[in-house]
Parts: sequence; structure tokens; C-alpha cells
Amino acid sequence: MKIGVLALQGAFIEHEKCLARLGIPSFEIRQLSDLENEMDGLIIPGGESTVQGKLLRELGLLEILREKIASGLPVMGICAGLILLAEHLSNDDQQHLATLPVTVKRNAYGRQLGSFAVQSEFKGIGTIPLTFIRAPYIEKIAEQVEVLAKVEGKIVGVRYGNQIGLAFHPEVTDSLDVHRYFVEMCQQKTS
Repeated sequence: MKIGVLALQGAFIEHEKCLARLGIPSFEIRQLSDLENEMDGLIIPGGESTVQGKLLRELGLLEILREKIASGLPVMGICAGLILLAEHLSNDDQQHLATLPVTVKRNAYGRQLGSFAVQSEFKGIGTIPLTFIRAPYIEKIAEQVEVLAKVEGKIVGVRYGNQIGLAFHPEVTDSLDVHRYFVEMCQQKTS
């Protein structure tokens, strides 16, 4: 079991630390040759989606990652990663990987000062801490998309087959529940 962590920009190190605490090896994806590594899952971290999208294109990673995800590679997109996975953005014309059939609103909770933390229910886990930093939320989902978490009536976590999209940052809390959920999803895919 090995998880790739997109390490172009953003909070990738925090995800590597969470995986290490679970005893799961990870490696950073920074360039095309990094995709030669075998991986059982992929984490796309929070950060700046515009910068990450631009770098994915410039480095030739976008199409290959899109194909891997479409072929069943388990992926978890966090905040900016959710934006990169989304098929549609309600307040931006840009499309990136576009593998997750949802519509996402960027910066839906406002700028950095609009950051907040709550305890909320996560389907299949229970009540966990959710931290939002310049967060998006999911405005619309396709019929086959499963809602994992909502806050104040807004969808903030979804699963669609091999893809998890989260508007919040599980890597900034002490809880490993979400990473454990993703690792279990990756293990089911490999067995």
C-alpha cells in the first residue's frame, strides 16, 4: 500500500504526516516521472486551485491523472483538490480534472477571515472535527454521488465511486478518521 500526494503547492506535507501516523507509506508527485511509482491512491491537497491547475497542465500531469482517476485510482481531493476534481464550478469557467460530477462554489465561505471549525457528522465515521479555510462547498451533485457530510445545510463532503471530495481540511486536526476512511477505500480497491 502506497499513496501518492500531489506536492505542487499547498498543504501536502500535513497529509504525508497523517498517512505516516497510520503507518501508510506515501510519496510526493511533483513531476511526470513521479507517476512511474506504483500507487494505490492519490491525495490532492488544499492550497490554491488556480496555481495547482496551471502546474498540472504545465508539467503534463493533468491528462495522465485524469485517466488514472477515470480508470479507478482512488483519490481524495481536499478544498482546492475538490475544485480540481469538480466537473463544474459555479463561479469560475475553469475546468481541471473534471472527474467528479458535482458543481462547486469556490471561496463560498469568504476569504481567509471566513475560516471556521465545527464538529459534524461524517457518514460511515460519526462526529468529527471539520476545519474550513477559504472553503468551497458543493452546490449540486449528480444522482449517483453520495453525500458524506453537510454543515448548515451545505454539502461539504461527497463520494463518487473511487473519488472523495471534501471542502474541509482533515489534515489540520488531530483526528485521523478521514484519512483512515480513505486508506480503507484504497485497500478495498486493491483487494
